[in-house]
Amino acid sequence: MSRTGRVARERAKKEITASGVAQPRPPKASERRLPEPLAATRRQRLRYRFDATMARGPIALVAWLALLTLILIIVAVVLITAFKLVPNGGRHSFIGQSFYTLLHAMDAGTIAGDGGHWPYLVIMLLVTLGGLFIVSALIGVLATGLDERLMELRKGRSFVVEQDHTLVLGWSDAVFTILSELAIANESETKPSVVILADRDKVEMEDAIRSKVADLKGTRVICRTGSPIDLADIAIANPRSARSVIVLSPESEDPDSEVIKTVLALTRGPRRREDGYRIVAEIHDPANLEAAHLVGDGQASFIDKRETIAKLIVQASRQSGAAAVYIELLDFDGEEIYFREDPALVGQSYGEILLAYEDAAVMGLQRADGEILINPPADAELEPGDRLIAVAEDDSVLDRAEPFSGTVDTTAIAVTARVPEPAQQVLIIGWNSRTSTVVNELDHYVAPGSTAVVVADTPEAEEAIARGCGELANLHVEVRHGNTTDRATLDALDIGSYAHVIVMCYAEHLDPQRADARTLVTLLHLRDIASRLDEPVSIVSEMLDARNNELAQVTEVDDVIVSDRVVSLLLAQISENEHLAEVFRVLFDAEGSEIYLCDMDEYVVTGSETSFATVVVAARERGETAIGLRIAELSDDPESGYGVRLNPSKSAPYVPAPGDKIVVLAED
Repeated sequence: MSRTGRVARERAKKEITASGVAQPRPPKASERRLPEPLAATRRQRLRYRFDATMARGPIALVAWLALLTLILIIVAVVLITAFKLVPNGGRHSFIGQSFYTLLHAMDAGTIAGDGGHWPYLVIMLLVTLGGLFIVSALIGVLATGLDERLMELRKGRSFVVEQDHTLVLGWSDAVFTILSELAIANESETKPSVVILADRDKVEMEDAIRSKVADLKGTRVICRTGSPIDLADIAIANPRSARSVIVLSPESEDPDSEVIKTVLALTRGPRRREDGYRIVAEIHDPANLEAAHLVGDGQASFIDKRETIAKLIVQASRQSGAAAVYIELLDFDGEEIYFREDPALVGQSYGEILLAYEDAAVMGLQRADGEILINPPADAELEPGDRLIAVAEDDSVLDRAEPFSGTVDTTAIAVTARVPEPAQQVLIIGWNSRTSTVVNELDHYVAPGSTAVVVADTPEAEEAIARGCGELANLHVEVRHGNTTDRATLDALDIGSYAHVIVMCYAEHLDPQRADARTLVTLLHLRDIASRLDEPVSIVSEMLDARNNELAQVTEVDDVIVSDRVVSLLLAQISENEHLAEVFRVLFDAEGSEIYLCDMDEYVVTGSETSFATVVVAARERGETAIGLRIAELSDDPESGYGVRLNPSKSAPYVPAPGDKIVVLAED
């Protein structure tokens, strides 16, 4: 038997069931036929079209009611004219009778004045009853449509037509600080506006802003509901017309991914702006910064929240009042950092320019290629296209700044050499993801042989220190486990043996209020212990909620760093001027010049009258830039900014007192 025959025979066997009856072979896919479609009846087609029309909303419903009214009037008029039922003195023309019938349909009271035969009265009565039904339905449709429109408005899904606005994408407690700062910055603007797009209810956002931002100073805030990572939702906020964009970190398991996607949607999306954006965004994990810069495409500045706060905590822990100086520079209320191009000063050295203005403190240069130089050498010349970086009350004040016309009292200058700091012991109480960064940052500042003791009640602290602080040059780290709110644990630490104490919040383990509550308890114990010591101990604390800052002052802590507020201030500042991102990066970095508060008697003679211009010249002799003072007798007064006076008038008389500090920019 041939091979073909055997195959056919085997196939036939498979088609025979146990009963011996051959089953038909199932058709191939190519042989199958689709079932014949069922023909819709005329009634079904009409019903389908009617339903589709009704689904279009109130406009379609009004159109149907108008058509029904027209049919009702035409039928009534045809009957009246055909049977000559018009009473004597009535309207005999078709148009006149149509208008009269329309009045019956719209106003039920019109029938009261009718006369004539009863067939005419019956038709008018039926028209009036039909009109009552139609008008009632029309009122219901209009009420429903208006309610739907109000609901749409409440959802905040309409397109924003604002121009030159600040766009905030996302929602967090940082919104309130940002709005407060932008309101101050926009006081001189005409009709300023801020648009917020977040995945929250529009009315809830507006209520929260009204309750937590007391005075917007004329700045309008427009809230819209939508996802900041959705291209269609972002388009609602009109980013193409925005002056700047602030991207907030969401409260999610992977916030950085959402921030990066939002920036990517702006810079690489199909509706992107040709000339680019001014974007500023916050990043939680430094490991994500590289990816963030890739999608930023040169249009975005990213604030590394973890490292920024850690660096500020370290600088504040080493010198009391540093946090107050940074806050003064970061907020819009008071002195801020501005840029100014002054052709009249081209060719002069930086040392000469330090005394160029009476009411502006020059702190650096921006070269024509964008390079930022903070506290450059005194012989660095201002070249064409360069801009000055200065501390001033307002940009308009800097633009019309008067030249310095006073004198420098060289006899009051008494510059002494700075004594290097010895090895120190630093105590860190508490734990969060920023603690390892704080330890690494401390290593850049302390002398070799210094020690840091970390005390926390979280088991991952020791492992995290070993993993994140493996290459320390000057600092030895010891991790201890203990309850940081327990008085016995704190007493056993011998607080007096430490030069500085840093209290960290349990930010990842507790909600902000509970974390701050634990921090406050620890601070109360520490202050009580420190009050019994012969030598003062510097205590710096981190807080999560700005509203708890006043409670922390009860403990008389040297400085309090409200982490979310600092980041919010940075976001607001950079959104107004993208060049400030590099300025603050240099100020926060251990490399280059940072802010220091040095003893006044290392620069000028105390107790006799002098001027701030003399202090500036004394600092220049040490290769430093003086930008302000800290008055010792006001250092405990929150209302006076803890004694910090940035950019004082250079010619105004000033009597340095023992304990006063000079705020300088210096290498170390």
